Amino acid sequence: MYEVRVTADFAAAHFLQDYHGKCENLHGHNYKVYAHVRGSELDAGGMLIDFSVLKEALRAVVKQLDHTNLNDIAVFQQNPSAERIARFIHEQMIAYLLEQGIDASGKNGSAKLYAIDVFETETSRARYIAD
Repeated sequence: MYEVRVTADFAAAHFLQDYHGKCENLHGHNYKVYAHVRGSELDAGGMLIDFSVLKEALRAVVKQLDHTNLNDIAVFQQNPSAERIARFIHEQMIAYLLEQGIDASGKNGSAKLYAIDVFETETSRARYIAD
């Protein structure tokens, strides 16, 4: 099994509506995101997936979140937790890659966008793992 990872970052504000503590107040993070792809088959060039294609997809998705108030994005249902952000990034990357003609679902032997890590701080990470 092979695995590759690319990273990107973005800055955004949010608050957690159903949280009782300091995070219920508007605050911001400099998020770091890791996108992991796994697979057992390499292409003719010996790659699982081209790093530049994967980085382009991740950067295009996090650009949608950069310098926003995440609570203004409907999919987060007013609670843009790191877990929800990770799932959003995964779903958006799958769609972006499909638009580029790349199936990253892991079906039919393709490489799989396996996991998205979202770090709010260096010590706090949420991970979404695709089924």
